Formats: sequence, structure tokens, C-alpha cells
Amino acid sequence: MSMTSMVVLGLSIATVLLLLGAFLATLRQDRKDGTATEQPVAPVEPPLPAPVAVPGHAGVDYTDPRTLRVGDKIDVLGSPVRVLGALHVSWQGQQWVEYRLRDSARRIQWLTVEMRQGQGPDQPPHLEVLLWTDVPTQGMIPARSSLIMDDVEFHPLERGTAAFRSEGSTGKPDRGLLDFADYRATDGRLLSFERVQGHPWTAAYAQPLPPGSIGIISRASS
Repeated sequence: MSMTSMVVLGLSIATVLLLLGAFLATLRQDRKDGTATEQPVAPVEPPLPAPVAVPGHAGVDYTDPRTLRVGDKIDVLGSPVRVLGALHVSWQGQQWVEYRLRDSARRIQWLTVEMRQGQGPDQPPHLEVLLWTDVPTQGMIPARSSLIMDDVEFHPLERGTAAFRSEGSTGKPDRGLLDFADYRATDGRLLSFERVQGHPWTAAYAQPLPPGSIGIISRASS
């Protein structure tokens, strides 16, 4: 082999080695850079619901019924209804709101929202939401003892006379006094009698609603 050929061969080998070294160095750098940017991702923790004692924040994933307003269109157990009016009721330091609802078939129901104190010192306050459905009373007057309704025995729970203030369309005066008598059956069913003083008694069964049963479809225009 001539001297010229050996020189050319040596230069070719050197060039290949240089290119291979540069490629390996680039590959190591890319791996290093990729490792530096891939940080471990912490698992996403679901946000905790706010305490019910804070108005407007019963939970991050369901509507607080205390924020309902007259004129709102809402969803109750999957059915759209309109909030026609509200009764703001006060009795012996307790306060609650009774919302008058109308569904697409123009049926009327009432929704009661009240913050209840715990039964004992270790039990925190809780939000009670009840959906009321009228039942025919046929002139019945709530007894101070137990009574029978639809073959079910109900026992006295609470009764009294509360002051109320009307907002929107409630079918009741702007202000007045409201007599009520609440009963509970042994199976937990609730029955309530109400009357504006000077008017006849009406009665309704109550259905407790769990959180998430109410949603906002559209807010009333301010």
C-alpha cells in the first residue's frame, strides 16, 4: 500500500471516530436533559367540601340550596322547576326558608331549607333540605297526640306559631303568623300541618334531599 493511501485511510478512520464521539456525546446530553425535565407528578387530591356553616359553600361539587333566589330555574331530583316565591320564617331563634316551586306541569311543591343544630354537644350543625308534597286533609285539624294518616301512625315532633315574611309569589300575605305542627312516623316519614292564622290547615309529606339533589339551570335576572 502506498504512503498516500495509508494517509487517506488514517484520515477516514479519524473522521469516523470523531463523528461517532460527537453522536454519543449528543445522545448522553439529550438523555440528561430529558431526565432533568421529567419531574415526578404528585397525585391530584380532590378538594375538600367547605363546612356547611359557611353560606354559599355547602360543597365544591354541588349547589348550596341556601343560595336559591326567587326567579331561579333549578333542577330538583332531575326535574326542572321554577322558584316562584319564598317564605322567610322565624320561630324561637330558629330560622328557615320555604321556597314555592312550580314544575313544567304547573304542579306546586315546597322546598324547606334550614340549618339544624346537632342533637348533642358532639354533633355539629347540619343543613336539612326537605321537599314537601301536599296531601288532602279533608278538614283535618292536627292533634296534640298521635294521629293516623293513610294508615300510618305519626307522633308529635314540634308545633308552634312562627312569624313569616313573603318574597315573590307565595299565595300568602306579605307578613303574618304561621301555625305549624310537625309529626314523624316510626319509619322516619315526616308529616307537617301549616296554616296562616285565619286560614284553613294544609298538610304535606316531606322527602329529605341528600346533597347534590339540587342544581342551578339559570339564575334570576337581577
